[in-house]
Amino acid sequence: MTYNKGDKINNSKKPVRDAEVTKAVILKAAQEEFAQLGLTAARTEAIAAKTGVAKSMIYYYFKDKEGLYRAVLEQTHAELLQTLENLETQNLPAEQALEKFLTALLDCVSNNPKLPAIMFHESVQNQGKYYQHSSSVSIDTILISILQRGVEEGSFRPLDPFGSAINIMGTCLFYFIGAGNIKHFPQGKRLLSKAMLKSHAQEAISLILAGVRKSS
Repeated sequence: MTYNKGDKINNSKKPVRDAEVTKAVILKAAQEEFAQLGLTAARTEAIAAKTGVAKSMIYYYFKDKEGLYRAVLEQTHAELLQTLENLETQNLPAEQALEKFLTALLDCVSNNPKLPAIMFHESVQNQGKYYQHSSSVSIDTILISILQRGVEEGSFRPLDPFGSAINIMGTCLFYFIGAGNIKHFPQGKRLLSKAMLKSHAQEAISLILAGVRKSS
């Protein structure tokens, strides 16, 4: 095909990548890569291959792999932190506040089951180097505060809020971290199906509430 002088070339079919859309695509692929391999073994080449975005664009938006990792940590915690901060549990009895917190936590993680795996790798590979600067610390603080209030109110047994918070998060999140192993025991059960996730949430909340209540 030839073009005459003055003819307008139609470029409307050329793909135009909006910056925010491109960043979102990169973050989604990076989340999968970091959940599977952690920061140490994850490769920007693999992330670029999954998205169809040039590797140079990853560095353009996030500077380096570490910058991308930090962005993933913040993104994966942002929705959860916002949800928990909006619960307005301050004026609720501690047990009701705890149940509301746990329900929201498990709902968010069920919608994003890669989050626990990312945090597992962060602990094992990086010894919490990036965790301490992430929103996850604020999430832990909310839980500890609820537990402390329950002890002060007398509705919870005498417990260490910090230690109990660690055990509570383990009860809620290990299900997702260990899903690859656990799936081999209940044959035929899909651990991340809606029915199984609902069952896990109910079991975890019941177990935790029973464990913190003050004996009558």
